[in-house]
Amino acid sequence: MSDATPDALPTAHGAPALAATIRATAEDFRVEELPGFEPSGSGEHLLLTIEKRGMNTAFVAKRLAQWAGIPELGIGYAGLKDRHAVTCQRFSVHLPKKVAPELAAIDYDGGQGERLRVLEHSWHSRKLPRGALAGNRFVLVLRDVVGDRDGIERRLRDIAAAGVPNYFGEQRFGRAGDNVAQALAMFAGRRVRREERSALLSAARSALFNRVLAERVRRGCWSTPLDGEVWALAGSRSVFGPQPFDDALAQRLAGFDIHPSGPLWGRGELRTTGAAAQLECDVLGDAEALALRAGLERAGLEQERRALRLRPEQLAWRWVDDAALEVSFELPPGTYATTVLAELGDVRAGRPLTAT
Repeated sequence: MSDATPDALPTAHGAPALAATIRATAEDFRVEELPGFEPSGSGEHLLLTIEKRGMNTAFVAKRLAQWAGIPELGIGYAGLKDRHAVTCQRFSVHLPKKVAPELAAIDYDGGQGERLRVLEHSWHSRKLPRGALAGNRFVLVLRDVVGDRDGIERRLRDIAAAGVPNYFGEQRFGRAGDNVAQALAMFAGRRVRREERSALLSAARSALFNRVLAERVRRGCWSTPLDGEVWALAGSRSVFGPQPFDDALAQRLAGFDIHPSGPLWGRGELRTTGAAAQLECDVLGDAEALALRAGLERAGLEQERRALRLRPEQLAWRWVDDAALEVSFELPPGTYATTVLAELGDVRAGRPLTAT
């Protein structure tokens, strides 16, 4: 399914405005988790805000379990954060006796750029579940920038005004980009580990969604409705429709309160009707897509929807020097900074762009 992989996906804002490198150093890719709730102030779970560099989320979770003397199942975190970055995220540690070991013992400097430190701590009543965040704030530095400065800033203004296609990023498709092929092999009978199975199911779903969104980008209707559209409510997993497009919906669409949606495949009937349903069936009607669809249905996943449009919030930029551009913005959970960068132009990673 090559046309669903990030490198082959069509962009919405025209020819590349720049060429640049990202992640020349870890400090060029900063991510701060935006908390989804305030700590309760009491309970058996120690809530830690940790800054890390050069290590993945699983490594930190294992270190916290060793520090607390508890199984890793007692550690909670809302989302995965990249190793090749400076990231700030929450963890919870289950401490039934409500006595925390020395917090300073968590801080770690492993040399070769590996580092973590505790920024804040408080008590909370429950383990931190996956997805319990309001979003992420990114501060990214693009280096070796080639392009017309006026054109680059015009593209940034266009992105701020109109948003970008809400593609799943390359992180979903594995280090070698072969998760979809592995998913097809799994659906054909190859046995995989439980944790690998979840990643492959996600990759299969993501590839199908990307194909539908790519076709709507090509047709120029990724941010405008088709007949039979199902709408995704901004900031929520809720959807509604189809219903006739009227002035009230037009106003909500213009205000980014709602977005057109695409399928996250599973069992059940497509919710779209008319032209929207026809496009989705046509795009996902070849042999490979049908095999992925059937595999997802057998796995027990249910039909869901995802917004086709993504608007970065608080988008700002500044020139560090003539060839270095800092861009900052906030994104909701489950969306990708790489999809924003792709609309800027040809941005090549100095390090792998993987949430590990």
